[in-house]
Amino acid sequence: MIHGDTTQEEPAEHLRFRDYLSKFEQATEADEVDLVGEVLADPDQAMAQSAVVRHLDRRAADLHCGPVYEPWAEKMALATTRYPFLTRRLREWSLFRAITLWQPWRPDALLDSSDWLQLKTAEASNAAALEILADSGRTKRIRNTAQINLKQQSRR
Repeated sequence: MIHGDTTQEEPAEHLRFRDYLSKFEQATEADEVDLVGEVLADPDQAMAQSAVVRHLDRRAADLHCGPVYEPWAEKMALATTRYPFLTRRLREWSLFRAITLWQPWRPDALLDSSDWLQLKTAEASNAAALEILADSGRTKRIRNTAQINLKQQSRR
């Protein structure tokens, strides 16, 4: 043993995770659904779903304000239908889209959403959503973020 040698082999699932993220970045629209299926077939489901949600978040962030979001979200929903966490994330992106674009949405859907979506929404600019979260957000961080953004809006 060499003293001071701290190199260790990286676990295989870490390597696959990085490989999947790289494949997602290079995937065409035509390949995307098949790639989601390939990743979700990985035996390490925690890692696989983590890679897919990272991809969904990246793509949804790019697409949610435009018209191509809805057909993309429908394809991804079909590809992830057996995975409750991924299905919920897509549903929450659609809610975030509605809030961001000032489309109809239900306050109870926002209050029932995950901390992730509540915080993301509290950082956004829809005054109605901010008021709901400032009053009833799930965590103190969400309520405070919403209150700060409401105050900033009122100064504009």
